Amino acid sequence: MALVLEKHIEITEGVRGGKPRLAGTRITVSDVVIWHLRLGQSLEEIAVSYDLSLSSVYAAIAYYYDHKEEIDAEIEAGRAYYETMKRQSPSLLKEKLESQDRD
Repeated sequence: MALVLEKHIEITEGVRGGKPRLAGTRITVSDVVIWHLRLGQSLEEIAVSYDLSLSSVYAAIAYYYDHKEEIDAEIEAGRAYYETMKRQSPSLLKEKLESQDRD
């Protein structure tokens, strides 16, 4: 018996941090999850927008539900990292605009 997800999802050490991704792309399962479940894009929209097969996008969602805790933790870690970097590296444009407002 052949496993279908093997055709669609791959994990390669050193590519996108070893995160599960759509085979032949750099698009991770967590990317698809964010676009679909958090940003409200349909799976069809994602497939068209990124020139992906619809079956690979559905496979990403199936993989997510099979590994929900792991993928949710990965998404949360990425969000926390973003927030940390945002606090540590303030926007130079924002600083410049605020200094112009004070002048």
